[in-house]
Amino acid sequence: MSNEDKFDVIIVGAGPAGSACAYTLAKAGKNVLVIERGDTPGCKNVTGGRLYTYALEMLEQGLFEEAALERRVTHEEIMIISGDRAVTIDFNQPGFNPDSGAPMSFTVLRAVFDEWLAAKAEEMGAIVACGIKVDQLIEQNGKIVGVIAGEDEMYADIVIAADGVNSFMAQQAGLIQDIVAKTVGVGVKEVIELPAKTIEERFNLKAGEGAARMILGCTEGIHGGGFLYTNKDSISLGCVFMPGEAAQHKKSVHEIFQDLKLHPAILPLIDGGETVEYSAHLVSEAGYRGIHPRLYREGFLMIGDAAGFVINTGYSIRGIDLAIVSGIAAARAVIAHGDNLAAVGPNYMQELIHLKLIPTMKAADGYFDILETPWIYDKLPNLANDVFNNLFTVNGEVPQRMKDTVMGAIKANGLSLWQLLKLGIKGVKSL
Repeated sequence: MSNEDKFDVIIVGAGPAGSACAYTLAKAGKNVLVIERGDTPGCKNVTGGRLYTYALEMLEQGLFEEAALERRVTHEEIMIISGDRAVTIDFNQPGFNPDSGAPMSFTVLRAVFDEWLAAKAEEMGAIVACGIKVDQLIEQNGKIVGVIAGEDEMYADIVIAADGVNSFMAQQAGLIQDIVAKTVGVGVKEVIELPAKTIEERFNLKAGEGAARMILGCTEGIHGGGFLYTNKDSISLGCVFMPGEAAQHKKSVHEIFQDLKLHPAILPLIDGGETVEYSAHLVSEAGYRGIHPRLYREGFLMIGDAAGFVINTGYSIRGIDLAIVSGIAAARAVIAHGDNLAAVGPNYMQELIHLKLIPTMKAADGYFDILETPWIYDKLPNLANDVFNNLFTVNGEVPQRMKDTVMGAIKANGLSLWQLLKLGIKGVKSL
C-alpha cells in the first residue's frame, strides 16, 4: 500500500490487549488493522486462564453476557504441596457471583476467548489478518509510520505493539532490550478434557460454578508455582518456573510438570482425562518493576504483556484483565489526540493511571519482595504440612502442646522463628 492509503492504527497481535484496543478504536470510527502471527487469535497463548469481568464491562457494559467464558469462579483455592502431602484452603463466597450484575471472574480458554474478542473487534469494523508475521517497523524522520510483513509495506499514523512478553516490535522501536532471565518465568500448561459432571463432582461445584487454584511447593524448590482452573468440560493445569533456576535443576521443566500431574492430590482430579493441548511460553514475573521505563515513542505504543502488565501475588495471577484495560487506554489516547501524534504517548500514560492500571500494579508491588524469599518454595510448604500432620495425628500418646509442635516443625525444617518473623516483617513493610 502507499503512504497515502494508510490506516489510522496498525495493531500487532490479536490477544486481549490488541483486540480490546481494536474494538474501542473501530467503534470510534478509526480505520484499524490487526495483524496476528498465529493462524487464529489465541492459538499461541498459554494463560491458565482467568478473566476478571470488570475489564469487559469497561470495554462494553453487558459484554460478559455474550462472551466466550467457561465457569464463573466461586471457589478460590490455595494448595501447599510437600512430598505426597497437601494442604488445601478453599474459600467459597457465592457473593462474588451475584444473580444480578457481572460475576467477579470467569475461567476462560484463550483459544476460544481470543477468537471471540477478535471477532467482536471485526464487528465494530476492524480488519483482523491472521497467519501474517510482521518482520520490522518502518521509521521515517524519527517516527514509526508502519510495518513490513514479507514483501508488503503497511502504513499507519500509530503502530501498537501487542505481541507479547518478548515483544519484537518494542525491541525494534528501541524501547526494550533482550529479556533478562530473572524477570520472566517459563510457563507450561495442559488442557485436560473431562465431562462437566465429573469436574463438578471432583471440585464440589454446582453447574456453571468453577474453581481457581494456586499451588505452592510443586516446583521442587525452584522459584515458581502452579495453577489449576476448571473449565466447562476441561481442566487447565500448569506451572511456572524461573528459567535460570530450572536450568540448574536435575530435572527438566517437563519432568517437574509431570511430577505435579502425578501428585496424589492432583492425579485424582484429572484421572481419566485426555490432554488436548500442551504449550509453553515466557511469563512476566516482575510485576510493577517489570513495566518498561518507556512505553511509547512518536507513532508507537506498547500494551498488554509487551508493556509488562502482569500481576502475580502468589494467591492470584492477573494478566488478561490488565491487557484489556491497557488496550482501552491506548485506544482512548489515540481517539483523543490522533491529530497530534506527539501527545498520544503522554496521554496514554495518563489513561493508564486514570483507568487505575498503573496504581493497581504499584499497590501489588510488595508481593515481589515476598516471592523472592527462596525458602518459601520448599521449606515453608514442608513446614505447613508438618504442622498439619502433627495436628491431626492421634496415636494414643499424649499430644504435644501446639507451641511445641510448631517450634519442633520449624527446627526440623532448618528454619528459625526469627526467619519467620523477618518474613512477616517484610510482608508488613511490603504490603
